Amino acid sequence: MVGYAQMKRRDFLASSAAVAATALVRPVNAATQSDVLKPLVARYAAGAMVREGRVKLDISALVENGNSVPIEVTVESPMTREQHVVGIAIFNEKNPQNDVAVFTLSPLASRARVATRIRLAGSQQVVAVAKMNDGSCWTHTVDVLVTTTSCIEE
Repeated sequence: MVGYAQMKRRDFLASSAAVAATALVRPVNAATQSDVLKPLVARYAAGAMVREGRVKLDISALVENGNSVPIEVTVESPMTREQHVVGIAIFNEKNPQNDVAVFTLSPLASRARVATRIRLAGSQQVVAVAKMNDGSCWTHTVDVLVTTTSCIEE
């Protein structure tokens, strides 16, 4: 019976630690971008006002290993000749190179969706920005907690 009580205690302590760590992490959908990301997004937008919405950045909020992190960006758009996405850019906050990827799209794409794998050098914000053919720009920012880092230059 002693082994059972110790095991339950370990489970309780592990669960408590996980809850405490979750409380310390920033919200998954951050309302504001970091000071590192703001100029990158502004440069990509080329003077256009960047608004929240229409873009869904799908990346896990908790990543065990930063070496290969799946990421997907979807933009609400009919992808017609009159209204379509012309580009999607992904930036991160703390990697040695903040420009992760830039994709070019046309009305020939049936959906405004891109997917890839990226490397993350620690916990940080990741942002996706979509440019529309009318010149508007839309964005979504996510905070990602990475337990095993990648891309560290020594």
